[in-house]
Amino acid sequence: MTREAMRSLPLFQGLARDDVEVLARSFRREFLPADAAIFGQGDRAEKLYVLISGRVAIRFKPYDGDILPVTEVGPGGVFGWSAALNRPCYTSCAVALGDCEAISISGEELRRLCKAYPRTGVVILERLAGVIAERVNSTHAKVVDMLQQGMQSVTNR
Repeated sequence: MTREAMRSLPLFQGLARDDVEVLARSFRREFLPADAAIFGQGDRAEKLYVLISGRVAIRFKPYDGDILPVTEVGPGGVFGWSAALNRPCYTSCAVALGDCEAISISGEELRRLCKAYPRTGVVILERLAGVIAERVNSTHAKVVDMLQQGMQSVTNR
């Protein structure tokens, strides 16, 4: 992936060329085949991903229920942020909905870069915080909707 293409992704937009250059050396390009489990819920959280092409489903399985769709990530989207937060494991699973291409970085490497380049690290972490907040709000709304549907099916009996 060219540095200019990387700068066009929302996570990296507006960063100085030198900052993108540093980050680009640490990200790895990955091909994710259709229907591949990129990581499973409970797997060791190792990598943060930025999707280049395709769509990825994020799903959550409560211990006492069916698998719940959390969101679908499209090009430019970020997933696997448990690794960036230094969490021991992923809280959801990610599945490629078709052939996908992504760039990834290990959580450890990202934390090292944030320490070495604190100005860039702050920008990246702020943008990740926005992604996380958006995902949490989306999940909250889906859970409320599910509960309402469950209550309606009980009251309609």
